[in-house]
Parts: sequence; structure tokens; C-alpha cells
Amino acid sequence: MRKDGGGLIFLMISHPLAQQLKLPFLSDLFASIQKQYPVFKELVPNDIPYDTKSSFSLYINHRKTFTGITDNDRSLTMMEFAALASAVKNIDSTTAMKKFGKEFRSPGHVPICIASEHLLRERKGHTELVISLLELAGLTPVGSGCEMMGEHGKALSKEDAKRYAENNNLVFLEGAEIIKAWTAWSK
Repeated sequence: MRKDGGGLIFLMISHPLAQQLKLPFLSDLFASIQKQYPVFKELVPNDIPYDTKSSFSLYINHRKTFTGITDNDRSLTMMEFAALASAVKNIDSTTAMKKFGKEFRSPGHVPICIASEHLLRERKGHTELVISLLELAGLTPVGSGCEMMGEHGKALSKEDAKRYAENNNLVFLEGAEIIKAWTAWSK
């Protein structure tokens, strides 16, 4: 992801998992401490052109990482978070939070993005598309992602992304395809 993607590498998780672990949205956390740190009032993310607020939550590192920034450290953090999500699926929130705290620390180098509560009915971003796809497949609702960047410093065009998928024997899905399948499945 770092070499071929070039954008921010992050985790995407379901809203129910975030609630179970009591993960806040960073924008809500910052809003709650504006009196103590007035700079957060100036930095309110109220002008995001594609959304009403950011889906970012905490940034984490697994406790077995060193700096947390290396490819191996970030990979370990993401794999262990997915394992944690699977392990806490049927336990109470307090126990899940303690297990989370035992295995991870924050701040770290892997940001978590929380999918909207009503998924594609509410928002159609990368996070919701990935979580919807994972739900369709019956998999743990934790995915990793990275926006692909072109040589020009902007997001890779759809045509270039399709070419990349073809050249690397990968499946290319359009957001509209995922939305159509998820809409039919979730009725």
C-alpha cells in the first residue's frame, strides 16, 4: 500500500464495533475539550466537501511494535486489530475495551475510520463501501485501505486504477456495483 498506493494507510471498521470498543470520532473528542484547548474550536471540520464530519477516530499501534511507523509495525497493528475484532465479537463492551487496551496504545501510526451507522444509506465513502462488502461476504468488519496516488500528486484516475488492477491480477469494483449488491442484500 505504501509503495503502490502512496496515500494514508488506515483501518476501516463498522459502527457497531466502534460502539463496542467505545471509540470516539476525533471531531467529537475535540469538540468536548474546546474550552480547555480553544484551538479545536478553530479547527472544526465543518467544511468537508463530501461529508458532514470526518470519520476518523483514534490512531493506534499494537503494543508489540517499536516505532509503529514501519511497514511491518503497521501491518502487525492492522492484523492484530482485525483479530481483536473477531475475538471480541460476542463479549461485553467493558471486557472488549480492556482487551483492546491490553493489546494497543494510542496515539499511534494507524488511524481508524468508523463507518457511518447506517452504512450506504447514510454515506457512500470508501469506509462504508469496504464495510458493506465485508458484511456481504460474512467477514469481520475490519478493512485496511489507502487511496492510490498518481505521479501528479493527485488521486489516481479510475482508468489508471483499472489498469493497475489488470496488471496486478486484481479485481476492480466500482462503488456503484457494491452499492447495488449491498442494497439488494440488505433488504
